[in-house]
Amino acid sequence: MSEEGDVEGTVASAGALFWLVDPLDGTKEFIKGRPEYTVNVALVEDGVPILGAIQVPAAERLYLGARGRGARRTDARGTVELAPSRMPRPRRAVVSRSHLTPPTEALLERLGVEERASFGSSLKMCAVAEGAADVYPRLGPTCLWDTAAGAAIALEAGCDVVGLDGRPLRYDLAAGLKHAGFLVCAPGCLEACRDALLGES
Repeated sequence: MSEEGDVEGTVASAGALFWLVDPLDGTKEFIKGRPEYTVNVALVEDGVPILGAIQVPAAERLYLGARGRGARRTDARGTVELAPSRMPRPRRAVVSRSHLTPPTEALLERLGVEERASFGSSLKMCAVAEGAADVYPRLGPTCLWDTAAGAAIALEAGCDVVGLDGRPLRYDLAAGLKHAGFLVCAPGCLEACRDALLGES
């Protein structure tokens, strides 16, 4: 399944194991000359992303996550295991450069987030996985191929990736090609994020 492929035909023929590919995530960043665009490849089994690869061409960096094998980042400095932060409430958030909305702003306020950074593409999910941010909220629709690779990496790093109902994010083609929204949370702060999502502080 690819954003540029025969989507309808793939949905009809896909089984329980399939690839999700986004050959250019962060198109706006690419067009504007920002180095934040990525290539995303994920393998999904029974609705769960079990393998994810995110290439960052401009930085010559590769993020990988595979079920049971952890997650890591490789670049010119070598390879390191991804280590997310661990805290009961998120202090640092990463948000979409192009899709920051008033509901997202309100959620960050309820969470008491002190710092935020804006990025494009799946780099936001990688930021939580490697400890550069504690939460990434996306309160708007995204296509499955935009997030599956990042979800696999974040999950293998030990993060929580949940839908707006607080349940683990699923990748079932029969349920549609978009998620309504999701949260990527560093270990330990899922409960606080769920409460804030429901409007509780």
